[in-house]
Amino acid sequence: MLKWALIFLVVSLIAGALGFTGVASGAKTIAKILFALFLLGFILLILLAWGAGELIF
Repeated sequence: MLKWALIFLVVSLIAGALGFTGVASGAKTIAKILFALFLLGFILLILLAWGAGELIF
């Protein structure tokens, strides 16, 4: 998922540099949403691993 966020970020930067502001805005929004989902998933997995570690030890 982080790979797709980075791809949309690059698309947004290229489209913005070429003057396609509508495409850049859409790609930026998608990249931000995917990055937020990736970050939430990462935090959730860290918390689950921490909780499992507490149960094991």
